Amino acid sequence: MPPPEAAQIRLLLVDDHEVVRVGLRTLFGRTETIQVVGEAGTADAAVKAAICLKPDVVLMDLRLPDESGVEACRDIRAACADTHVLFLTSYSDDDAVLSAAFGGASGYLLKEIGGKSLTHAVEAVASGHSILDPTVSRRLIDRMKSMVQARDKDQDDILSPQERRVLALVAEGKTNKEIATALDLSNKTVKNYLSNIFQKLQVSRRAQAAAIFIADSGKSA
Repeated sequence: MPPPEAAQIRLLLVDDHEVVRVGLRTLFGRTETIQVVGEAGTADAAVKAAICLKPDVVLMDLRLPDESGVEACRDIRAACADTHVLFLTSYSDDDAVLSAAFGGASGYLLKEIGGKSLTHAVEAVASGHSILDPTVSRRLIDRMKSMVQARDKDQDDILSPQERRVLALVAEGKTNKEIATALDLSNKTVKNYLSNIFQKLQVSRRAQAAAIFIADSGKSA
């Protein structure tokens, strides 16, 4: 006997291709544990739908026509603390995975995943677990290690205490505005700190800097 509807995982589908959304809706319509409660084709529509519908999981493409899925993920997580975001995308580049992770996403899967595996992934994320496609997980770990090893071994204390505090919040997926509020700084000051951090760590993206911070923290733990 199917579980009561209230026990089903409420899922929001976000993809700019209607045919993909139709396919996903059909897939999940065959399950007894997942209920598709809405669809969106843009980042803006996804955020609005998430706030309105309060789904348990948002299954979202990384690249959307109006804005990055990572930015939408940050907005959704800020507005709906109990909603988990799972990316389903065709893109497996390392920076995209890092950006998704530090944007507050609970998982990152490639679209060639099988239907049964995708269903299990949604169930796992709804239960609070994190999911990373096995084809990119090892490469991502190696990338994080290489970014740390590429730095001068004598530069372990290259960042000031305040810069490390800013970077720690970046690693938690916080936006510049949230960092400014947490540290009682202006948005401009936070941007200046990040610019200095990027220059010192010789990176160009906040996800890369956050990866170095986490890898360093794990190394010193």
